[in-house]
Amino acid sequence: MLTVSNLSLQFGKRVLFDDVNIKFTQGNCYGVIGANGAGKSTFLKILSGEIESTTGSISIEKDARMTVLKQDHFAYDDFTVLNTVIMGHEQLYNTKKELDEIYLKPDFSDADGLRAGELNEQFEEMNGWNAESDAATLLSNLGVVEADHHKTMGELNTNQKVRILLAQALYGNPDILILDEPTNDLDAETIMWLEDFLADFRNTVIVVSHDRHFLDAVCTHIADVDHKKINLHSGNYTFWYESSQLASRQMADKNKKNEQKRKELLDFIQRFSANASKAKQATSRKKALEKLDISEIMPSSRRYPGIVFKQTREVGNQILTVDNLKKSLGDELLFDKLNFTIEKGDKIAFRSRNSLAVTKLFQILADDNGEKADEGDIDWGVTVTKSYLPNENSSYFDMDLNLVDWLRQYSEEKDETFIRGFLGRMLFSGEETQKECNVLSGGEKVRCLMSKIMLEEGNVLILDEPTSHLDLESITKLNEALVEYPGTVLFTSHDHQFTQTVATRIIEIAPNGMIDKMMEYDEYLQDPLSKEQRIELYDGVKA
Repeated sequence: MLTVSNLSLQFGKRVLFDDVNIKFTQGNCYGVIGANGAGKSTFLKILSGEIESTTGSISIEKDARMTVLKQDHFAYDDFTVLNTVIMGHEQLYNTKKELDEIYLKPDFSDADGLRAGELNEQFEEMNGWNAESDAATLLSNLGVVEADHHKTMGELNTNQKVRILLAQALYGNPDILILDEPTNDLDAETIMWLEDFLADFRNTVIVVSHDRHFLDAVCTHIADVDHKKINLHSGNYTFWYESSQLASRQMADKNKKNEQKRKELLDFIQRFSANASKAKQATSRKKALEKLDISEIMPSSRRYPGIVFKQTREVGNQILTVDNLKKSLGDELLFDKLNFTIEKGDKIAFRSRNSLAVTKLFQILADDNGEKADEGDIDWGVTVTKSYLPNENSSYFDMDLNLVDWLRQYSEEKDETFIRGFLGRMLFSGEETQKECNVLSGGEKVRCLMSKIMLEEGNVLILDEPTSHLDLESITKLNEALVEYPGTVLFTSHDHQFTQTVATRIIEIAPNGMIDKMMEYDEYLQDPLSKEQRIELYDGVKA
């Protein structure tokens, strides 16, 4: 379907990848992974023709139609939502547009009639008469309400535009579908719908995502950008990750005989093949794993941070009581009548349709920049020591300090070697520690804040979207660290697997009240009673 031959990309002396040869075939979903800066999104741009490679070629099967998830949220501001979606099928849209122009002519000629006949025939072959209804169905499935379908894109907010551009890419059953971070700004229910859609999709999908649960649910193969190559592996992300970790352990153990290593690998593959029966793409994935060549499995060159959260002191039995809390922002009511008690060892995922509601709650609980509730009380236990990771963190880095001096602000121990140790755990080493904190990228800022939290050794962590801006390696190690952490965690995250594996309790907040469930995330999403309560919670609340 799509063939990559002898591809290389070089910027000056820097080689992103070299001598790439891959065939992307029909019926498979390929997850492109790699460390930040490895060239994942750049590779997708080469495949779509947006940029050119240094050497090599891309060939697509004759008459195959490719669609790409657009990243420019302003490109279609003058078009209606429905037309924006239909434009995902360029030939169909252009045919429809020409037909409309012909029928609007005041001096309709015989030649116009003949041309209209040709166009109508083409339009019917492309199922054009159902174009608007198909687009409307897709939009509704992605959470865009019918009242918005005839608005112009310029009238809508960024979250709505993201969904509409995703509908545009999915529209009309493309032969090749290229998606760069398709789950960004989507809620859990919409991501679940997209997972089901792609699991049933019969053509070729190539996707970049930092959402491990999403990659596991939809991918039959992983394209790993590493060692300046792009290597194709059968199976989903978890299979790739665990197999690469196994390969690393085996490489480190030089005393193991080859036959023993081979048996370990075969046992590993067999176990994953058996577990594949639980996946949405069970049949194709199981067959792919059964055909896997053991030589495909190789260690990753990626560096993983060393994240370990400790407590200076164990917290007492009284953690936090929230009584009748209310908060508005201007005329917008974010939440009201919040009442809950945090128990020792709770790991609570906070949710809301409006992410700003959770951010404001966390700012109030952390007393961040003096943020206060409009009404109600919060009562922290006397043994609590809080550590807070904000979602909006610019104010923390608006100063002229290098990373060592920046982190030293938060430490009683001022010794540079001690400070560098915490930065080193988050992969800042050597000259990097002398970088000015006000020029850091989004991911670097989050890693610095993780160093700060590890240094503080608090017994209650308040984490607002801690997985934002992090690469898969950092997300994986943060996930493992929070599962092992013995203290109390209040957090929110759009990462499904992160939430599922960390949270022991779910609290959802809204203007109409709250839901508080002592259950895991997947159970909460599927629980019929919880679904009914969520409908009531948002009744009358604008999406």
